[in-house]
Amino acid sequence: MDSVTPNEMKVALRIAKDVSRDFNANSLAEESGLTAMGALKILKKLEKQGILKSRRLGRASFYKPDYYNNYAKTFIGFLLQKEAEEAPPRVKRWITEARKLGEAAEIAIVFGSILKKEGDDVDQLIVLKPENQGKLDDQLKELNEINVKRIHPVKQTVADFTENIRRGDKVVLSAVKNGVVAFGYEKMVGVLEDAAQ
Repeated sequence: MDSVTPNEMKVALRIAKDVSRDFNANSLAEESGLTAMGALKILKKLEKQGILKSRRLGRASFYKPDYYNNYAKTFIGFLLQKEAEEAPPRVKRWITEARKLGEAAEIAIVFGSILKKEGDDVDQLIVLKPENQGKLDDQLKELNEINVKRIHPVKQTVADFTENIRRGDKVVLSAVKNGVVAFGYEKMVGVLEDAAQ
């Protein structure tokens, strides 16, 4: 994989994680703090690499991840992992705690106030298999006993998670759009792909 600039990472993750809307260069520039021309250059580069595909509507081009391209899926998974590894120390600490749930859960996303400042609790969206509910509850209880801040879980099955993204559930969309995926990167890309269909 070519080296990825911070702006390319920001643009690709914004488009991949916000499945509720389409992006063009202007809308992306507004949200990302880039110029419209800078956003357009990044979008064209990512399209040329096969990561994004465009659709013309009038005179504007709108971009979505190209989930038919395995390279695009791998690239998005890589960016999700890179985002977790480059998180600030206070967030990284809770990503490490979330990874302890990896035996019972398939995906964990750290989201909420802890990403911006020190919060009273730590919000985590946890995607699990229904048969692992008891095991996950035991692990969460154990983590909450030893940590200063309580983990506030939002538990979902994969099917519920995908459906809630499609339906536009505010909490789930906010967690996906603004949160940091702690583990389950490939599974997360699969969920984003299913939700985007």
